[in-house]
Amino acid sequence: MKENELENIEYFGDHHLSTNVETPLRKDAFEKSDDIKIANIQRYFRKIMDELGLDLNDDSLSGTPYRVAKMYVKELFYGLDPSQKPKLSTFENSYNYNNLLVEKGIRLDSVCEHHFLPITGFAHVGYIPNKRVIGLSKINRLVSYYAHRPQVQERLCRQIIKGLQEALDTESVIVAITAKHLCVSSRGIKDNDSQTTTVEYGGDFNDIALRSEFFNSIK
Repeated sequence: MKENELENIEYFGDHHLSTNVETPLRKDAFEKSDDIKIANIQRYFRKIMDELGLDLNDDSLSGTPYRVAKMYVKELFYGLDPSQKPKLSTFENSYNYNNLLVEKGIRLDSVCEHHFLPITGFAHVGYIPNKRVIGLSKINRLVSYYAHRPQVQERLCRQIIKGLQEALDTESVIVAITAKHLCVSSRGIKDNDSQTTTVEYGGDFNDIALRSEFFNSIK
């Protein structure tokens, strides 16, 4: 690889570019079964470990390639599979509740798509009900679904709000995420204390007073 190509990789790897709300996937992303993907990743990860000089005959390491492959497909990145998207059950707003509703402190675990290192933190979601309301656990499930894929935090924030706006048939949704990125704390600058906050909102939340009410509620 040429020096200028390496420089470009380093440059773009430190910038969170998100030109599309959709995760970039090939058209053939789901043509292979999970079992085939696990077998292939197992083989490739074994090569990575071998290149690092690890003794794969050791009892502690011999099963690692399979464990990593299964974890990638079934756990860490299950959110890539559209068939795993949670069904967002909504209900008629029979109470005619039309004030702020907030689900805060939703635990978030994701993976940085630039270095495949963990992103950990919390998401806070608010919305103003229109004709429909959503089961509270469904918000958590949607956050988890989009988090379990290689991500940048900006895109994750946008995906969550888009999913909720579509389910609730309202633009009046706000999403705030505060997270710690191990690609910052364990490599590069190695800043162990910094966190990143992203915010997306629409509809009634364009009003600064309502946004302030939301932020006060999640303090």
